[in-house]
Amino acid sequence: MKHRFIVIDDSELDCFIAEKMIKHTIENEQVIAFTEAARALEYITQQGAVTDQPKAILLLDVLMPVVSGFDFVEAFEQLPPDVQRSYLLVALTSTMNKNDLSRISGYKSVKHLLDKPITAEALLALLGEIDATAGEPLAGSL
Repeated sequence: MKHRFIVIDDSELDCFIAEKMIKHTIENEQVIAFTEAARALEYITQQGAVTDQPKAILLLDVLMPVVSGFDFVEAFEQLPPDVQRSYLLVALTSTMNKNDLSRISGYKSVKHLLDKPITAEALLALLGEIDATAGEPLAGSL
């Protein structure tokens, strides 16, 4: 199954690493990267509901300036349900702050957490779970 990825991270280097890791781990993957969460939200809003393709996997950095990952998720959850169903949100975090982890895990649209930097093993495990559940919420992921 071909996957579509959207990476949202304020660090250009982290976006580059995530994009390269995805493309080198899985062939023929489509990756779009944004360094500003607001621009990513605009893109998602303009795309609307995407029903003719599998859900896009949205890798979202939690701790970003201006529009944080928390702010992004709150805005995302205000989008129409059919648009929300077109995406699978995965929170990326390098923080060990239990409050941040608990807070991001509390959003209904966040289905999984991944540590930064992304590894091939973590990416393959995530895709295995997604493919096994056809994009439904990942049991035991949060």
